[in-house]
Amino acid sequence: MTMKEAAIYSQPRNNVPLGHRTVLALQGWSDRFASQLFLMPAVLLILFLTVFPLLVSLYLSLAQLKFVRGGFEINFVGWRNYEKLLLGSGQRHFLGKFAAPTGWGWAFFALAVLLLGYGWWRYLRTGRQRAAGLLGRSLATLFALGGAWTAAHTMSGEGLPGTLFVTLFYVFTGVSLEYLMGLGLALLATQPVRGRRFFRVVYLLPMMITPVGVAYMFRMLTDTSKGPFKPFWLAIGWGNFSWVDTGWGARAAVMIGDIWQWTPFMFIVLLAALESQSRDQYEAALVDGASRRAIFRYVTWPQILPISLTLILIRVIEAFKIIDLPQVMTRGGPGIATESLTLHSFLLWRSLDLGGSAAVAYMLLFVVTIIALSFVNLGHNRAVDEA
Repeated sequence: MTMKEAAIYSQPRNNVPLGHRTVLALQGWSDRFASQLFLMPAVLLILFLTVFPLLVSLYLSLAQLKFVRGGFEINFVGWRNYEKLLLGSGQRHFLGKFAAPTGWGWAFFALAVLLLGYGWWRYLRTGRQRAAGLLGRSLATLFALGGAWTAAHTMSGEGLPGTLFVTLFYVFTGVSLEYLMGLGLALLATQPVRGRRFFRVVYLLPMMITPVGVAYMFRMLTDTSKGPFKPFWLAIGWGNFSWVDTGWGARAAVMIGDIWQWTPFMFIVLLAALESQSRDQYEAALVDGASRRAIFRYVTWPQILPISLTLILIRVIEAFKIIDLPQVMTRGGPGIATESLTLHSFLLWRSLDLGGSAAVAYMLLFVVTIIALSFVNLGHNRAVDEA
């Protein structure tokens, strides 16, 4: 731009000649258009790789696909695939076998009701209610009550859990134990003990093994009739014992393998969080004579809480996709005792029931979304209270 043009553009807009104002407007429009033009290929690629498959799978979940000579045909069936999972022939596979709950089942349902009621009481005490928040919390509460009622009728007594509650068992029990063990190991690794650098490396070894490798290793370890631990099993009288003969034994075996694989992930992130926290408050608390428990409760925990919430959320979303361990270790058995939702969807896809497979996948997406949004909301309120 010449000095003459700069002088013209620096004048008030009313004093700029019409021709120069037109040129200025065209230049601004061309700059905005050029930036959008350069970004458009990347946006279209992302949409093609993410949104398009979601829309196609959504349509497949509402249709029935059949392979015929020379191609395939798709028949729109509406909500029939979802109705089949919730009320039809697939209910026992998806939700489980319903039966009268035992005392433990009713105790679990009563505990869920008490926890939800306590959550509502704390929420109403804050005085920060909004219409959207009330609606979302009400829907989440109904979802949680329905899940607790179904769990009480399928996971106790003569009931049998379906793939939905097997997956929820993996997620909530596994992630809770992984976090507690990872936090404990991280606290130990920050102590001034000899050899802590060596153990920091050893704790990370499970992350270096592929999930299939972990599954085959634990499949061998749980087989008491052979393998390196056979003398030990024989010595304690478990030579003919099999972990996978019962549903809960098989679930425990799969969950132990998952915990062994993913605890290092919790450990390394929490260790970084502990080592990056401010030491001034910690040292001041020690000088004032505070106990180790009080220091952790009022100094360490508030500082690592935001990282812990993000870490748990990431791990929960990942845990819902478990498929390697149950597929390799038990083939989903005995029966469907260890079959996850992802494995359920895969088996339907392998049997060419693509509509049913897509319906299971979208039910999984719905469950993950509800749980993730509820966790983010509760975690945000918890962080605000701690602050």
